[in-house]
Amino acid sequence: MSVFLLIAALFVGGDIREDLGHGSDLSHVLIEACVLAGLVGMMMYLWWQHQQDLKLAENLKKNLNQAKSDLQNYREKTSALSQGLAKKIDEQLEQWSLTQAEKDIALLILKGLSSKEIAVIRQTAEKTIRQQSSQIYKKANLANRQELAAFFLEDLLVIK
Repeated sequence: MSVFLLIAALFVGGDIREDLGHGSDLSHVLIEACVLAGLVGMMMYLWWQHQQDLKLAENLKKNLNQAKSDLQNYREKTSALSQGLAKKIDEQLEQWSLTQAEKDIALLILKGLSSKEIAVIRQTAEKTIRQQSSQIYKKANLANRQELAAFFLEDLLVIK
């Protein structure tokens, strides 16, 4: 766009110069001068907008890097806790005598995936996932996915 405006401004500027050399009507030259001023103004606006976009991109890049750093710090701080929690969840799933398929589904449920999403991941029918989920709840003596999640989160979430 800027290149187009620059070329147009050069043509209009050349036309004004030629018109002045041939003694063209002053009103005609003024109109062309206004067009030239408009083109230059649009180029200046586009340049300014580009500078604003560069500043925004730089700020977004800084924010992204900060978020990545914060996430890395969080992961480092919680790594041992996550591993311990994963181990305790696995132990509980073993106590419930879940099959490996049921364990995998239980973990996907805990991650918040829907039956349809789990079916796609496991390349099986959604009905199969619902049946296996029911078996998980039955073996765990729980009613549904919310109770399954609450079973593992209840003691972690302390209300102050």
